[in-house]
Amino acid sequence: MAQNALLQAIEQIGREKGIDQAVIIHALEDAYAAAARKMFKTGENIVSEFDTESGDFRIFAKKKVVPEVEDPEIEISLEEAIEIEPSADFDMELRFPREVPELGRIAAQAAKQVIYQKVKEAEREKIYNDFIDRVGELINGIVKRFERGDMIVDLGATEGIVPRREQSRNEHYNQGDRIRAIIFDVERSGKGPQVVLSRADPRLVNKMFEMEVPEIYDGTVGIISTARDAGERTKIAVQSRDRDVDPVGACVGMKGNRVQSVIRELRGEKIDIVQFHDDAMTFAREALKPATVNRVSPKDLDDREAEVIVADDQLSLAIGRRGQNVRLAGRLVGWRIDIKSETEKRAEIDAEEEAKSRAQQLYTRLGLVEPVISALIDSGFRDLAQIIDADLEDLTRIPGIDVDAALEVHDRAEQLLPEVLLEEEEARRLAEELAIAQAQLEEVDPESLLGEDGPPKGEPDLDELLSDSPAEEPPVADAGDDAETNSDADAAPSPEAVPAAEPAVADEGAAVSDDEHKE
Repeated sequence: MAQNALLQAIEQIGREKGIDQAVIIHALEDAYAAAARKMFKTGENIVSEFDTESGDFRIFAKKKVVPEVEDPEIEISLEEAIEIEPSADFDMELRFPREVPELGRIAAQAAKQVIYQKVKEAEREKIYNDFIDRVGELINGIVKRFERGDMIVDLGATEGIVPRREQSRNEHYNQGDRIRAIIFDVERSGKGPQVVLSRADPRLVNKMFEMEVPEIYDGTVGIISTARDAGERTKIAVQSRDRDVDPVGACVGMKGNRVQSVIRELRGEKIDIVQFHDDAMTFAREALKPATVNRVSPKDLDDREAEVIVADDQLSLAIGRRGQNVRLAGRLVGWRIDIKSETEKRAEIDAEEEAKSRAQQLYTRLGLVEPVISALIDSGFRDLAQIIDADLEDLTRIPGIDVDAALEVHDRAEQLLPEVLLEEEEARRLAEELAIAQAQLEEVDPESLLGEDGPPKGEPDLDELLSDSPAEEPPVADAGDDAETNSDADAAPSPEAVPAAEPAVADEGAAVSDDEHKE
């Protein structure tokens, strides 16, 4: 009766967990063998066997046939093995029956633990096999609970987990809410749910458009690449396999209804849809939309770097908030994009031309001919320090410079460098003095040049300059200005206050002429 109950339990567990009965029976055999080892307290290799017909367990001790026996509990010699089994040979394992023990409490507990562990492992292996081929698929579930910021989702057959890092910052779910997510990964071992879900993966946007756009579902329009900052902005590049189908228009839909459905599912996340181009520079221009790009040129083909020039008023739009637009565009294209404004580019060109002109002057002072100077500048040499630090191989690669010429150029540069440094230091000093003098002139107040007692010494007084000029006659007051006249009269000094004029001294000639006139 008990054995029949055991068989029924095996069948029930297999149906509930979806595990093959052979796996459960193997777990029972391992558990019974572990319990028997505890009962026998021996070092023999004890194994058990379950009879599915009768429901009984049989216990055996396994020994291996070896040329020389070192451990009699697990090994046996060939002579002894032939006596038991005539067909025995080296490395063969023989089984010796043992008495089936009655399991005590401790042995039964050990068997229970082994059974639980084996069934758990089999269940995890089944979940792994069921979901590993579904990575990248869209799956629906119900939010079950939250654990330290992670979201546990009920998927029906098992549970999934949406880690904090795979959650969108603009989304908030409560217990019992329905959720749609991408199967991001499936873990074979470890504790907790094995199925890792994501709401931040770019593949979620692709699957959303596949559900909303029939042209994507049937393959007429393909999503080539996707770049996403979950919760903020997504850029997708699409391409049409039919020349009569506009890929961007198909994704946008009539009055934007298709893209708006995806935006609502993503809780208001902005989506930029651009057309894919095989030419990387044209693709980069498209990827930077909504900004208008003036020029795009490859900067380094090996490192996949591109330089983009935009108008001054388009620079902030092309870069985006916290560099988001250019960062997503770089991910979408697969290139590193360096954005500059027209003003920055002109300043860079002017600085480069100035550096080339200075290098031309320095290399002329070294006594080099024009072709060698041009080759040095084209090779990237801009000052004497670069020539001094350069290896001999780098200099000899330049056309017109052999080993002897390279050594001579290196020696001349070492001799000229201190002189150039002194000239630059003197130029800086003069520039600083000029700047200080200009700053002092700008800070001086013109009225401060006049002292309290008049102008500074060495300059003529203003009254002295005006002493030789004829005195102006006092203005005649108008008749109608009675008030001003009266005030002037009141302000005039009294006769007593005016000193008497000194008598004029007449010369003798004047006196004689007066007497003659009287006679």
